[in-house]
Amino acid sequence: MKTVSVTRRERFSASHRLFNPNWTDEKNEKTFGKCSNKNWHGHNYILFVTVSGLVLEETGYVIDLKKLSEIIKDRVINKLDHFNLNLEVDFMKDTITSAENIAIKIFEELEPHIKNLDCKLQKVKLEETENNYVEYYGQ
Repeated sequence: MKTVSVTRRERFSASHRLFNPNWTDEKNEKTFGKCSNKNWHGHNYILFVTVSGLVLEETGYVIDLKKLSEIIKDRVINKLDHFNLNLEVDFMKDTITSAENIAIKIFEELEPHIKNLDCKLQKVKLEETENNYVEYYGQ
């Protein structure tokens, strides 16, 4: 049997503010610029979730993409889409809401549920803008 990686794309929109609560407003503004706007700002994120595993003889799949999509929506999209990441998302609590940290937290939310399906969560890629994205491999 062969190991293959499979990627599912999902989308969500969310608002946030980049700031370190231990810093002054001035230091936050100097460090994060307009992303530290006290009135928040938002993004239309694109999320790519890559899993890897053996291709099963009986299905020809590594994973049923419909099942993967359900897990992503249940564990991540429904919690993030049209919410404030700083104030309303339980798994982002006490975390600076940079794209890097969002990707890490999404990985941590998904990994136990994907592991149960005999797959390995390989990577989370999060596009924040058309020019910026981050990738996290669980390390």
